Amino acid sequence: MSSTLPLLLEPQTLAQRLGEPQLLVIDLGKAQVFQQAHIPGAVHLDHRALQKGSQPAPGLLPDKESLEALFSDLGLTPETHVVACDDEGGGWAGRLLWVLESIGHTRYSWLNGGIHAWLAEGLPTDMHSEQRVASEYRIERILEHTDITLEELLGRIGDPTVAIWDARSEEEFAGLRAYAQKAGHIPGAIHYEWTEPMDRGRHLRIRDLDAVRTEMAQLGLTEDKEIIVHCQTHHRSSYSWLVGRLLGLNIRGYAGSWSEWGNHPDTPVEKY
Repeated sequence: MSSTLPLLLEPQTLAQRLGEPQLLVIDLGKAQVFQQAHIPGAVHLDHRALQKGSQPAPGLLPDKESLEALFSDLGLTPETHVVACDDEGGGWAGRLLWVLESIGHTRYSWLNGGIHAWLAEGLPTDMHSEQRVASEYRIERILEHTDITLEELLGRIGDPTVAIWDARSEEEFAGLRAYAQKAGHIPGAIHYEWTEPMDRGRHLRIRDLDAVRTEMAQLGLTEDKEIIVHCQTHHRSSYSWLVGRLLGLNIRGYAGSWSEWGNHPDTPVEKY
């Protein structure tokens, strides 16, 4: 059964399971890349459907009805095992898996390295779009353990049991570059850029997990903390959330991210 697939899925393993009836590969890469070559049987998903898209916090989750319509169009059922991939190392794939976790759909995997690793292995590709039979996917509720609101996060600043992980670039964290009214970072936040766990020498697969764990622990992102991760719109930091899941950390996303925090009149900000 597809449900036995691990969270971190290697291309060769996926290649052996293609065609299973409950397996759905969702490609969140660029549409032009998908049209040129994609995993046989994969469907393409425009990543914009995974975010609310409205200002000042476009990264917030869409409402339950929108997500039900989206996953029904994809033919998702409670038994479907989703394999997410993209062409950027895991940002949009991670966002899809974070959304699935948020609605209680836990049958999912990430293709390690995405389409780059698949192509590097010389595995088969297709150019034809897969036509899915629509379903009637229903979401009971949006789960609270995956996300955190601005109001709750404001109340957790300075909490010794919490670590805020800022996955943006060094320039954004330092306040040298801003995509909001305010520049800088949440007080006490720890910077670890989202691309750090990626192995560019292995086609954007994740680096050795023990090495990543050690790096994060040295910064204060440790297993004894509740970790809250964000970027600008919880796109890049969705990959960071996925890394945290692979490491077994207690991790939540902040979907409002800096677009919400940096545009709010009452939020504190640090710079250096």
